[in-house]
Amino acid sequence: MRLKFNTLDVFTTRRFGGNPLAIVHGGDELETVDMQAIAREFNLSETVFVLTPENPAHSARVRIFTPNAELPFAGHPTIGTAILLAELRAPSLGGGRSAIISLEQRIGIVRVGVRMRDGEAAYAEFDSPKLPDEQGAVFAVEDLASAVGLIPSEIGFENHRPTAFTLGLPFTFIPVRSLATIEKARPVTSRWDRGLAAGGAAYVYCRETVHQTSQFHARMFAPAQGISEDPATGAAAAAFAAVIARFDDPPGGEHRYQIEQGFEMGRPSLIHLSLVMNDGRLQTVRIGGHAVRVGDGEMEV
Repeated sequence: MRLKFNTLDVFTTRRFGGNPLAIVHGGDELETVDMQAIAREFNLSETVFVLTPENPAHSARVRIFTPNAELPFAGHPTIGTAILLAELRAPSLGGGRSAIISLEQRIGIVRVGVRMRDGEAAYAEFDSPKLPDEQGAVFAVEDLASAVGLIPSEIGFENHRPTAFTLGLPFTFIPVRSLATIEKARPVTSRWDRGLAAGGAAYVYCRETVHQTSQFHARMFAPAQGISEDPATGAAAAAFAAVIARFDDPPGGEHRYQIEQGFEMGRPSLIHLSLVMNDGRLQTVRIGGHAVRVGDGEMEV
């Protein structure tokens, strides 16, 4: 069986930045074990398989794999797959055009709005299919710090303290004081399970940023998923909306943020996060970003 695939860089307007993504087409006959093997071969943060939708009204059914496991939902595969399908299926009419791409994911139906402009990287955004769920108490600060190569006094800033939320994958959110501190962070696998839930991920963030247009700088580590560090994590950014709501207490209405990630890896990424507050509660979370196509090919399976 020969399968076509594309590669894209997501959450960037330039090739060789952002988070790389592989998208494989025509694999409806593949078994889960085959998809996992292909994802391991690409060895990217995520590989997407575009399949025939269960509902013909939808654009596609997708399955998302890290090198080690299947995910029910992920942000950069959602953005990248929607942009690719829009470009392949919406013919260029000159100037600007847009499309709505409906993706069947394990978490549910995700509808993505895609905006395309000649000479510019395409942009996509989607409402999170669900709001973040809190995961309860986090591990002791001493254990969290050791899991990410820091010391306890470097954890926390202002009123921000470690929290845990899930949106398809459990994330432990670890605030640190500065860019200098976040640059030192690294996953310490020998201490990982003592500081984070099994299979979980650490999202380390600070308010100090590289660009004045950004509001937060972040890094994400998920060694249990085969991801030592991720250049851009849309699902974590969506779950991070709950952290902002908890500690920054934004007033009612819509609030927009830009999150930097991947800079320490040499793959700068910019994730757009919008959240809507109503009566002190998080009501809506939206993720947006650009993507560019890098390559096309075929594989023999």
